[in-house]
Amino acid sequence: MPLLNEQKTNDDSDFALRWYKVRNRVRDDFGQRPDLNAMLFIIGMNEVGVVKEVWEKEEKQNLMHVAICKLLSADGYFKFIGEDEEGWPHYEAIKEKPELNLKEQEVLLKRKIVEYFESL
Repeated sequence: MPLLNEQKTNDDSDFALRWYKVRNRVRDDFGQRPDLNAMLFIIGMNEVGVVKEVWEKEEKQNLMHVAICKLLSADGYFKFIGEDEEGWPHYEAIKEKPELNLKEQEVLLKRKIVEYFESL
């Protein structure tokens, strides 16, 4: 596999650079370069407003769910409906998500993560 893909568009190259910069920014803040799931976890913590050393498995899943809802709300898939008594944000699905394969889902989430961090 060649190192440089000649078929990449300028948009693809621009996005790859933006994704790299966001991951490095998070690495600088947290000490290691995160994968997609770690990025969702961090966004979830930011949205909930709680940072702690140890999270239970269900809490981690909930944080990632909050992150996905937040990211996709920008495109009208979810609507923020408020916070519960513990301060956790809740969203309502308001439109059907597109049918995407795993690779397409990953690209969509990465693009939304970049937009999220660039807006901070």
